[in-house]
Amino acid sequence: MTILRLNPEHMFTRLLEAREHDPFALLGPHRSGSGWRVRTLAPGAQRVWLCLAGKAQAMRRVHPDGIFEWSGRQDPGQSYSLRFDSGNALWERHDPYAFPPAASADDLYLFGEGNLHQAYRLFGAHCESVLGIAGVRFRVWAPNAERVSLIGDCNGWDGRTHPMASLGASGAWELFVPDIGPDALYKFEIRHRDSGSVLQKADPYARQAELRPGTASRVEAPSDFSWGDGRWLELRREWDWQHAPISIYELHAGSWMRHADGRYYSYRELAERLIPYVIECGFTHIEFMPLTEHPLDESWGYQTTGYFAPTSRFGSAFELRALVDACHMAGLGVILDWVPGHFPEDGFALAHFDGSALYEHEDPRLGQHPDWGTHVFNFGRKEIKSFLLSSAHYWLSEFHFDALRVDAVASMIYLDYSRQPGEWLPNRLGGRENLEAVEFLRELNVMVHGDFPGALTIAEESTAWPMVSRPTYAGGLGFSIKWNMGWMNDTLAYMRCDPLYRRFHHELLTFGQLYAYSENFLLPLSHDEVVHGKGCLLGKMPGDSWQRFANLRLLFLAQMSFPGKKLNFMGNEFAQDSEWHAGRELAWARLNDPAHAGVRRLFTDLNRLYRELPALHDLDFDQSGFEWLSCDDAASSVLAFVRRARDGRCAVVVLNFTPVPREAYSIGVPQAGLYRELLNSDSRHYGGTDIGNGMLASGGPRMGQAASLTLRLPPLAGVVLALA
Repeated sequence: MTILRLNPEHMFTRLLEAREHDPFALLGPHRSGSGWRVRTLAPGAQRVWLCLAGKAQAMRRVHPDGIFEWSGRQDPGQSYSLRFDSGNALWERHDPYAFPPAASADDLYLFGEGNLHQAYRLFGAHCESVLGIAGVRFRVWAPNAERVSLIGDCNGWDGRTHPMASLGASGAWELFVPDIGPDALYKFEIRHRDSGSVLQKADPYARQAELRPGTASRVEAPSDFSWGDGRWLELRREWDWQHAPISIYELHAGSWMRHADGRYYSYRELAERLIPYVIECGFTHIEFMPLTEHPLDESWGYQTTGYFAPTSRFGSAFELRALVDACHMAGLGVILDWVPGHFPEDGFALAHFDGSALYEHEDPRLGQHPDWGTHVFNFGRKEIKSFLLSSAHYWLSEFHFDALRVDAVASMIYLDYSRQPGEWLPNRLGGRENLEAVEFLRELNVMVHGDFPGALTIAEESTAWPMVSRPTYAGGLGFSIKWNMGWMNDTLAYMRCDPLYRRFHHELLTFGQLYAYSENFLLPLSHDEVVHGKGCLLGKMPGDSWQRFANLRLLFLAQMSFPGKKLNFMGNEFAQDSEWHAGRELAWARLNDPAHAGVRRLFTDLNRLYRELPALHDLDFDQSGFEWLSCDDAASSVLAFVRRARDGRCAVVVLNFTPVPREAYSIGVPQAGLYRELLNSDSRHYGGTDIGNGMLASGGPRMGQAASLTLRLPPLAGVVLALA
């Protein structure tokens, strides 16, 4: 409580004009001489009483626009209440201005230095109990505001009623509002200190949002979820992920499967249907396209407005926790797509949050993304660094995600990304690198790997930036894994070729081995390849129907046998035959077609073999795990190579990219003995012609190898062999 020394008349005016930054100097309890004074602002009230020690004492109106005052000798304390009569209704509540700000100075300092990794515990809406009085404490960062008010269903969205207190140079504002709780809708009304413009903004740190098309934030109840994945997290801490199989099923939660009437599956329903399906298909991880709150369905979540709020489209935060927990209990890792590179221009969200370019840059050459019509975060501002690092921390800490796949890294680290000359500004050294974004990404990776042992960071990075997946102490960006976009582009370009002409493009399949171990690579066949007019994977394959399915099976075998972790978008596993559309579910009826069902069986067997055969995953990131047996037979369009495990066990892979069966095809192999065919993508079980090998005895040395094999190579197919 403060001692009242100021003449309040000027402050009355500022308060009633909704311009006052220090409402506690006027409102609430104050010493006044030898007694006490309590003031409240109630624009809609005709009469107001102070309820103290069981007695209601009338307050006098000291301003015609709704300022009321009580004075007396008794200390009112903090637990008094105020009773209001509007003429039509009578209501009572505790006084928000009896509860002074309680923000930690240390936390505010760390936030301003960019080092507060749990800013979600400082900012946002938090249910609390003070002196036994339940309420919600609100904090928001708006350094260029003249005044900030809480508006919501607790006050009829009237910005005069609950002005917040400025916390000084930190730029933060705070107010504890008693007698409200979970599910209350709210926003912040912000008046810019220079222009006087008034904005109504959703809470950047809100943990829950109103269901679209509403844009308000919603107070979340304290989580009472009881996690059951302790054993999973314990094992993850010691997980040797570099030598483990990682096969990721990427999906869009809104279009994987839908109800007959078009409704989305909830988080709870996804847990019931998705988990058994993914396990049956043999994947090790599920990757969700962004589940952070976003206003537009068509953005698939990549235009995020709620960096701490699970989208309300699919249910509550409790249900999302239950989905992740159920995945872990079933042995599945869970990855979240996370978008720190840009945010949308929607007026209710981050854009020009306090009337200034706060989260973004003022200069459009730095602050606007030309491809997506979005704003670029100002990574050089320390408070923004705290915001984004805290968002990453939040999803890993509060929801137990096992990895963050960071979207569009290239757009973050290059100032001239997708910009023409004159449309971008060089860095302080005159270069095109976004030095502040690079520093942010390094800090992100250090934080994740330090605070969440075993959790991964995965970069969608499409350029030749060096050492993306190398440690920061060695000069790298510090990511765990990088998407191998070169492998994806080259391989799909090759597969589109008519087999008659593939011999002229053989290097598209072999070139990748020149750089395959410069990063920890993941081989992606993601949503980006089956949308925006690109068609489906099956549609990219040449030839008649049989050849297209055979080519697709061969593509998947090549992906699963080449070095690198694996990712496939939903629908790939059964050869979805139409371009992905976020507005409808996958074409599940295709599984009734034998050709599509065959691809699904192949996928299941490939994932099983990939997981169970160490040679196919153990040395994904090490040159010693791969050796060409034949990389120069362009005339036949055949590749042959060895995959090795650390214990020396190996698998032989031979791929025939023409529709011509090749009898008595001889290759060298590193060891003599009896070889068994472990998988053949031409098996009739998958829809092929069933040209195979069974068991093969090795012959004499060939092509510098200790022994040789003579094979029957099936058309447009591959085989995986190992010593029996």
